[in-house]
Amino acid sequence: MLKARDIMTRDVITATNETTIEELARLLIEHKISGVPVIDDNKNLIGIVTENDLIKKNKRFHIPTIVRLFDAYFLLDSGKVEDEIKKMVATTVGEICTRKVQSISEDTTLEEIATIMAEKHIHLLPVLKDEKVVGIVGKADVVRSMTG
Repeated sequence: MLKARDIMTRDVITATNETTIEELARLLIEHKISGVPVIDDNKNLIGIVTENDLIKKNKRFHIPTIVRLFDAYFLLDSGKVEDEIKKMVATTVGEICTRKVQSISEDTTLEEIATIMAEKHIHLLPVLKDEKVVGIVGKADVVRSMTG
């Protein structure tokens, strides 16, 4: 059975916390990719950033619901509002990337990869060896592997 090492892209394009949003957008367009792992100075995985993160950064701001109860006003979802504002004014990848990253090893089977992608709605899986990014598997890699 095929494993991650058989289908992964080994020449992984990455970003750092300091990569600007503009640099990220350029990377995604130039390389025709949908996202990149975010790594630290030791090449350890610290996050992932995708086109969806860029889209969320540019979305219309949702005005929070304010509830009046006995002459007091309450802001619903104030934590969510704060997170939205932070992402909208972000200038670096570190401010918009996802920190909880689902990753796989080189020995993860194609079946396991497909299951993770389907069940968790994840389109990019960094491949790690000793906490270092050694590859990445995307939806296209899985589909391509089915053609033989």
